[in-house]
Amino acid sequence: MSTSSFEVIPPAAPTTAPSRPVPPLPAVEQAPVLDLPLAVTDYERVLDWVDAAVAVRASEYVCVAAVHTVMESREDDALRGAVAGAAFTVPDGQPLAWALRALGHDIAARVYGPELMARSCARAASSGQRHYLYGGRDQSALFRLTLRLRQRFPGLRIVGGYSPPFRELTEAELDAVAADINRARPDVVWVGIGVPKQEKWMAAMRDRLDAPVLVGVGAAFDFHAGLVPQAPHWMQRSGLEWAFRLKQEPRRLWKRYARHNPRFVAGFARQWASDRRARD
Repeated sequence: MSTSSFEVIPPAAPTTAPSRPVPPLPAVEQAPVLDLPLAVTDYERVLDWVDAAVAVRASEYVCVAAVHTVMESREDDALRGAVAGAAFTVPDGQPLAWALRALGHDIAARVYGPELMARSCARAASSGQRHYLYGGRDQSALFRLTLRLRQRFPGLRIVGGYSPPFRELTEAELDAVAADINRARPDVVWVGIGVPKQEKWMAAMRDRLDAPVLVGVGAAFDFHAGLVPQAPHWMQRSGLEWAFRLKQEPRRLWKRYARHNPRFVAGFARQWASDRRARD
């Protein structure tokens, strides 16, 4: 597991400081959309929560959900359990932010995974917060991502990274991954291996890792590495990002969108109608 493009981190000195009560993390309001709790929040509050979790050396992970995540979690028990185990799940997809607003919640916009990662890196470049990258298409793509992030955010400390193979890792490999991450001593581990793998990976690895926060951000690695173009802002604001991505990767995505999008609209329409009746 090569980390030649990353910082070389000496082992931490042992500490014998007496333990102190750990202050609670900031509360995150949540509301269900098709039974999946979503955080009613914004970028700054999420980043403040991450900073607070790092400060107290918490042991948490955060999920980032689009419509695909919501619908898959209704059929995949392991994914639903992994999402339920997260500290909270942010509404990454524009339709989820609209859904929360339609239910009467005060949310200005979605919390888009790639943008959350970029804003976190900008903060970390000033604060010195240490980041680890787990994911990417291959190791060369991961190195490309590392270089581009460091160029965009001078001073950003990316202390390690690993691009796993496209298969299930053995227990020995998982142990090696955990050892590599713990040796690098990151504050935040960004996980970009796609839904549902990243949610299940975070749930399975949470107790093996010392890093206070893990965040699953899906395609953000490809976007920030410049390997996949992002939809224009007008399409993102209009909830049409799925159409742009479908044009880019039709073979991979057409079944997902054809199956999940109509079912989400129908399912949420029932939830909205039930919510309206309950209010009346």
